[in-house]
Amino acid sequence: MPDYSIENELKEQGYAYVCGVDEAGRGPLCGPVYAAACILPDGLVIEGLNDSKKLTEKKREALFDVICENAVAYCIASASVEEIDELNILEADLLAMRRAIDGLAVKAEFAIIDGNVARDFQIPAKAIVKGDAKSMNIAAASVLAKVARDRVCIELDSQYPQYEIAKHKGYGTKAHMEALRKYGPSPIHRKKFIRFLDEQ
Repeated sequence: MPDYSIENELKEQGYAYVCGVDEAGRGPLCGPVYAAACILPDGLVIEGLNDSKKLTEKKREALFDVICENAVAYCIASASVEEIDELNILEADLLAMRRAIDGLAVKAEFAIIDGNVARDFQIPAKAIVKGDAKSMNIAAASVLAKVARDRVCIELDSQYPQYEIAKHKGYGTKAHMEALRKYGPSPIHRKKFIRFLDEQ
């Protein structure tokens, strides 16, 4: 279960505000990629908070409100489909993370990033593999990013109902692939992710 061990070590080194950062939407074929940065109060225990992928949609929605109400600061940001196509998904991912950190109302002094890449941030940063299962702040960020991205998928579904995005959240399910072959891509599809359409 996530705790504050990583944050406490950094605070002992003199970093008063440590933010957790995570992303959502790296793998789907469409829509923006989202990232969130979050600073929780020291030692705050949020019951049930864990890696967002291990939680039900209903639980994530409930936790989203609790995190927003209790956080010292949080920010949710994104990188667009156009930026994903122009930069590549990793660079767009990092861009969304930088935007989330920059948007915090209380400035973080150190960022702990879920994953294995932490570069080109304006503050000291460290990548933590499976960080969303280790750090409460990263777990909180993972929930914020995932819920924000899922809500956008529901909006996109109303604009492009033929793809049923609300069901699969943009991932390459069989139904999504079949819809792409039948209707072709929409403006919200990531060009580099749907190259298989050119191979038919």
